[in-house]
Amino acid sequence: MQGEPDIAGVQDAVLKISGLSKTYLMGEVKVEALRHVSIEFFTGELVVLLGASGSGKSTLLNIIGGLDVPSEGKLYFHGREMTAASEAELTAYRRRSIGFVFQFYNLISSLSALENIQLVTDIAESPMQAEEALRLVGLGNRMNHFPAQLSGGEQQRVAIARAVAKRPELLLCDEPTGALDYQTGKLVLEVIEKVNRELGTTTLVITHNASIAGMADRVVRLGSGEVTEDRRNLARLTPSELVW
Repeated sequence: MQGEPDIAGVQDAVLKISGLSKTYLMGEVKVEALRHVSIEFFTGELVVLLGASGSGKSTLLNIIGGLDVPSEGKLYFHGREMTAASEAELTAYRRRSIGFVFQFYNLISSLSALENIQLVTDIAESPMQAEEALRLVGLGNRMNHFPAQLSGGEQQRVAIARAVAKRPELLLCDEPTGALDYQTGKLVLEVIEKVNRELGTTTLVITHNASIAGMADRVVRLGSGEVTEDRRNLARLTPSELVW
């Protein structure tokens, strides 16, 4: 078990969210995906966002990542209001500052693991070497393998390597273990924890699996589009200690 998180080390707010709401129109029916959410996320912390399907957690992550815009409210990234940004500015924000990891790996089947990562490093401003990113996730010996030659867990680790290779400030993970079995899921969580610990990347992990909350600095629970709990873990578990 790891010791108490260094609260002093996470006092710089990377993200500040104020009164964020998102309403969708489904025909003539209004769906309130988020309702007046206000929350901050801090430099270097690992946050698990918990909630059932329909709780608003993926909508929140998509707005944070610049993939969606709120109906009302504001989001600030290092004090800059991203909810007032142009589409070009949002594109630059996604490209430079955000790393995405989704439930499904979205690798290009005709490219090797190394080539999948080079697609990102070729356009990033100051990336790590693609080879370094693969070694970080424990796949230094699988660089020239194609996705079809890799297990699901290995493909997800390539996806993580691709996300972190551009050195993003924020790593956003949406159900990263959702398509994986128990043991493989824990291996993927170990990689996410390693990235957070070694690179200091502020990391948000969305999951419906409450057991994963044990590895976080903070746990934020959403229900019906609202934050229902925001607590700090007194001690973090390692991914290998998690049980579900």
